[in-house]
Amino acid sequence: MNSSLLEKIHQPSDLKKLKSGQVEELCEEIRKFLLDNVSKTGGHLASNLGAVELTVALHRVLETPKDEIVFDVGHQCYTHKLLTGRREGFAKLRQIDGISGFPNPNESEHDAFIAGHGNTALSLAVGIAWAKKLRGEPGQVVAIIGDGAFTGGMVYEGMNNIGGLDNLLVILNDNKMSISKNVGALARYLNHLRTTNTYFDAKENVRTFLDGVPVVGKPLKVAIGNGKKMIRRAMYHSTMFEDMGFQYFGPVDGHNEPELERTLRTIHSQPGPHFLHIVTKKGKGYKPAENNPGNYHGVSKFDQLDPSGIPDPEVAPKESFSTVFGNLLNKEGTSNEKICAITAAMKYGTGLQFFYHSHPKRFFDVGMAEQHAVTFAAGLASQGMLPVVCIYSTFLQRSYDQIIHDVNLLKENVVFAIDRAGFVPADGETHQGIYDPAFLSEVGMPIYSPSNYAELKHWLPLLLSDEMHGPRAIRYPRGGETSFLAQYGCSGKEFDHLYTVPDAKVVIVSYADEVEDVLHAAMKLGEEGVPCDVYKLVKIFPFTEELICEIKQYDVVLMAEECVACGGIGEHLAVALQKAGWKGTYIHRAVETVCLPHATVPQIKQVTGLDADSLAQAVRDAGKGEAAT
Repeated sequence: MNSSLLEKIHQPSDLKKLKSGQVEELCEEIRKFLLDNVSKTGGHLASNLGAVELTVALHRVLETPKDEIVFDVGHQCYTHKLLTGRREGFAKLRQIDGISGFPNPNESEHDAFIAGHGNTALSLAVGIAWAKKLRGEPGQVVAIIGDGAFTGGMVYEGMNNIGGLDNLLVILNDNKMSISKNVGALARYLNHLRTTNTYFDAKENVRTFLDGVPVVGKPLKVAIGNGKKMIRRAMYHSTMFEDMGFQYFGPVDGHNEPELERTLRTIHSQPGPHFLHIVTKKGKGYKPAENNPGNYHGVSKFDQLDPSGIPDPEVAPKESFSTVFGNLLNKEGTSNEKICAITAAMKYGTGLQFFYHSHPKRFFDVGMAEQHAVTFAAGLASQGMLPVVCIYSTFLQRSYDQIIHDVNLLKENVVFAIDRAGFVPADGETHQGIYDPAFLSEVGMPIYSPSNYAELKHWLPLLLSDEMHGPRAIRYPRGGETSFLAQYGCSGKEFDHLYTVPDAKVVIVSYADEVEDVLHAAMKLGEEGVPCDVYKLVKIFPFTEELICEIKQYDVVLMAEECVACGGIGEHLAVALQKAGWKGTYIHRAVETVCLPHATVPQIKQVTGLDADSLAQAVRDAGKGEAAT
């Protein structure tokens, strides 16, 4: 297909030059472009295919950056990026020195805010809209929210605080709601009437007339309003939004660009706050994605002509920590009926589909509500159950207050299973698992971090047994074990003196998959005549007296971890050694700059100085007296 129209779009102003008949053709070109490029680079596909017409219509009506678009999560922002001058960047989508897979103001003035986590857009939009009003600036603020975000509490908190914002539009992109033919047709017809200036003029005239009618005018106006609410509640349950102060429009076909554009122009000309409900289809325009959008939510590169290579979301990858964890938890759940599994809209990603199929009554997917997940777990634990909270590291940080207050104060018997721990490729700074060792250790929680499947299989049953009490965590990386670390198996000890050479005065300490880089660094240094020992931690916090006693025998200690430096395990180790009277040279290599690039894990390690070469150089510098102590 000739991409001539898309090639002419360099900024949103170019989009406004198109005739209405060209817009549909442009939408087709955008879909083909997205499919061709994401199939080569990987990325979020189904959600972006479903948001093409909406994004085109918005940019045909709005004028960014004067008007601001706030995306919830940001998975659906690719068309927005295409229309705002970043078409060439898609060749390196989510790659180092390429464009982000999420909105980011550092990338373009057309991106209102960074996005990566869910149900934040409305609160952000309310803040931006109020700032505009306080400064007397023109422009509308639009928050685009998926139906999944309504499983999280922040959306409702935001709706309760819209106040008198007349410059706010919230768009619900509903890709799950099913509307029957008759109700849908009537709703579309009524919405068409309601999104015309004639309607607004007539409505205002009736209101003014009734206000002037003595005695019966006011009661009649109230009766008409209540009647309208009853009809809308019966048809499409819109009154919740109107009760919160919105003027509700919809449902509107989210793939009918002319109708969307006409509705948006009408809304744009009227004071808000407005709520527009649109219905879309995930994966629109690509049949495999339409038929199974879960498969095509986030994809690696794939062959468009052979979609069978895309994994089924019902089956976690065969070789992954998530699958090993999920199968093992399922097995433990069979023998221990107190075990409950809780996740926050991540059933398949965490490998919990196995537990769900076998023990559905003890499986709970609470939606995009990590805070509720943790406090819910505390409630279960208080009644003698054993809840296992399975959440990605990057999302667990959203529930930190609940961990401190609701779980840790009473030492409730809750197990945290933390997936995607450490560096995560492609998703950049919004999805890294680099904080949990720091914030969990700050409250004294025992943390285990296996580096291979054998250690996960050994320690998870122990964490689920009656031998342990109170909150504890086990964390593991995204993807599978490496053959290099798999060969070391599991000793069953909380730490291992993994690699030793005669006369070593230097020791390198690490955990999880960073141990592989540490071992390679030690071997490299050994070849240069610099003997180094290596310790691998499985229980990374708190430390045992035995570990500190052994580590303090060395003159130089290098601690390397895929964790933030400030508050990380390395800082705890430094304090423990100091308290034990050790006076050697201490080197802590961790994440100093938390804005990590979209890159592969080896590339991220190079950027952060956690690759084998950088670690070896840190030891050489220590010998020259150049290391930080």
